[in-house]
Amino acid sequence: MNIYLHELKAYRKSTLIWTISLIAIVSLYMSFYSAFAADAEAFTKIMEGYPEAVRQALGVNLGAFFTILGFYCFPLTFVTLCGAVQAMNLGTSIVSKEVHDKTADFLLTKPVTRQKVLTAKFLAALTSLAITNILYLAAASLVLFQVKTDDFSYKVFLMLSLTLFFVQLIFLAIGIVISVSVPKVKSVLTVSLATVFGFYFLGMLSDSGESAKRYLSPFKYFDTSFILQNKAYEGPFVIAGALIIAGAVAASFIVYLKRDIHAV
Repeated sequence: MNIYLHELKAYRKSTLIWTISLIAIVSLYMSFYSAFAADAEAFTKIMEGYPEAVRQALGVNLGAFFTILGFYCFPLTFVTLCGAVQAMNLGTSIVSKEVHDKTADFLLTKPVTRQKVLTAKFLAALTSLAITNILYLAAASLVLFQVKTDDFSYKVFLMLSLTLFFVQLIFLAIGIVISVSVPKVKSVLTVSLATVFGFYFLGMLSDSGESAKRYLSPFKYFDTSFILQNKAYEGPFVIAGALIIAGAVAASFIVYLKRDIHAV
């Protein structure tokens, strides 16, 4: 419990900064909704000039773009991208920061098993993401109710917003694997940005109509257009995401329990 609380306290500042940033993004973009909706025809012509791949990468669905939820998908793309960096940072720093700060051997001399250490760190990171998502969801709900011009399905809004948390869980798991596998991560932010943007651009190169390619990028697992139309997630991609999370977390514990920890 002490390790969990210590880690949660250590993540407090970054969690607050990331949460405020995500709320600021959605608030800024949604404040433009009334202007876009008022001149839908002109903006549609502008959007039609962009390639289909670019529109998909930006979360623009012309068929529903000028509805409140269709427009919400646009800033949600950037919110998810930033949220993935937050999760990746947390995952990558879970163990690597102990090596960087030269406290790993001190921590492991305490009367607590490695399994409990990693579990406490993982739960603290998970709690941090949960807090971010709860506050973001509350703020985004308030913003949408303030700028809406018509009624919308809160269930669909909730499903769209939860994709942020699901994507974050995937990148948190990937980050943990890197943290326990790489002997010394020199820069957590560099690794996080490279990994997240690598998957993001990989997703841009994949056609959403080709399911096989979509499996290459977690950003393509939750198609906002599909959610808007069907009020559901795509089962195969949900399963794929769950397998990645479970496999990465399990592999992290296996590696960490057998890993050599060098004394300072």
